[in-house]
Formats: sequence, structure tokens, C-alpha cells
Amino acid sequence: MTTSTLLPNICFRPKGQLLKWVGNKFNYAEEIVSYFPLEYNKYIEPFVGTGAVLATFCPREAIAGDTLLPLIEIWDFVRQCPEKLVEHYRVNIARLNCNREKTYNTIIERYNNHPNGLDLSILSRTCYGGVVRFTKEGKMSTPMGPHKPISANSFGERVYEWRERVEKVKFLHATFESTMSLAEKGDIVYCDPPYIDSQSILYGSQKFNFNELIRQIQICKQKGASVVLSIDGRKKSGGKEIKVETPHHLFEREIFLDCGSSMLRRFQNGGKIMVGEDVHDRLLLTW
Repeated sequence: MTTSTLLPNICFRPKGQLLKWVGNKFNYAEEIVSYFPLEYNKYIEPFVGTGAVLATFCPREAIAGDTLLPLIEIWDFVRQCPEKLVEHYRVNIARLNCNREKTYNTIIERYNNHPNGLDLSILSRTCYGGVVRFTKEGKMSTPMGPHKPISANSFGERVYEWRERVEKVKFLHATFESTMSLAEKGDIVYCDPPYIDSQSILYGSQKFNFNELIRQIQICKQKGASVVLSIDGRKKSGGKEIKVETPHHLFEREIFLDCGSSMLRRFQNGGKIMVGEDVHDRLLLTW
């Protein structure tokens, strides 16, 4: 495995991120996309999440999946009914601006009783630092953040910009195994799974098997697809490197991306600015 610094292919990210979510790749999506092959058949993303890499790449044909149904509902609203998503945000942000704590508690209780994309879009933009955290029972448990959420006009502008970028994407409520099984020769597969070192903190209700993901990556590579994996790299400003076991020669290149300070660590420490808590993600490529 070699370390690469080549940036052969530049795409530009949207003007602003649509969903505020800790761990999302918005700030360095351009660098990730820069390593993608210049020629491809279709793009596949089995852990689409907030879609930062997807929207930056703007694929001509794509399949994106996630096991969190409310997330897929958000993307379906963006593509098919953006006005409903924008109106829901406008009404609830107006209520939140009048009575922050009561409105936030109402929304999170409503979401936990009936998980849905409309309320999740509000919570992602108003919870503390975008730390969308779930309990083992699947309930969102993050308190309200001290920040002022973006205005309804700004959110609307972002929804319609992102709509243009994902209009050719087929979104699936599916496991990563199911989504990755659709890969064929010449495709690009980008995997951004729950990270090993923070999985139990953020994704209490989500069962995820890293070894099974590695097996699916092997299958995709054997089919002739190019696979990119984002996974834990270094923490503590380089002082702690997360060990990731992968088969010999599955990945040909390893790249470390500077992600800045850890918002998750700041959340765990009551909002204090953390010194020596810079994070570097590991990017692994099969070619």
C-alpha cells in the first residue's frame, strides 16, 4: 500500500451543507472526490448519510442507499417535493425562534415517537453541533445546540441547489450489502460507514459489521469496480492511530485527510474548545 498526494480530478461542493451532521464530509468532499477515477459507468454510495460527497461529485448516474429511513425520506423530498421540506423548516424554525427549548423538545419527542425525514431535517440543524446521536433503542438523544440555525430562506436555497446535484440519483432504503451488490465493472463505490472508534457513541441502535463490509469491498473489486473507503485514521492530533485490519493487497493506496478539531470530543466535554484533539481520516483506495 502506498501513500498518494495526487489530485487528478476536481469537483466543487455546494455553497452550503444541507444537513448539519457531525462526521459529514462536506468540508473535504472536494479532496475525496479528487481521487475518484476520471472515467466511470455509475457511482454507488451505500452509506449516503448527508450526501456531501455525492453532491460534490454530481454523478451522471448514481445509486445511494442508507439503512436510516428518515434520511432516505429527506432525499426523496429534495428530489420530488422540495417545497414541502422547505415549508416544514420555515414553520418550525419560526416556532423555535419564539420558544427554543419547548419547540426543540416537541420536535425531538415527535421524531422519537414517529421517526420521519421532515423532523430529522430540523433536528440535524438545531441539535448540539450536529451530533446526531442515537440510543440503543433508536431514539435520538442529542440536546438542543446554542447556535442560531440558518434562516428558512438559506435552507430553501440549499435545498434547491442540492436538488439539481442529486436529481439523477436513485435513493434506496437498503443495507450496504444490498446496495453494493449492484456494483459492476467500471463503477465507483464510495463507502463512508460508521467509524470503528465512535460507532457505539453515535450509532447505538445501528448494527454494523466491518468485516462484512470488507468482504463486500472484495467482491466489488473482483467485479472490476473501484472502491474508496473512508474510515478512522488518526486522533489526538496524530498521537493516536486507529488500527484497521484489512486483507493484504485489498487496498493499494492510503491517504490521510486533515479534518480539524473533533466536534464529538467538544460535545463530550461540554462545548469546551479542545486542544490536541485534531482528527485525520483515513482514505483507502483499491487501485
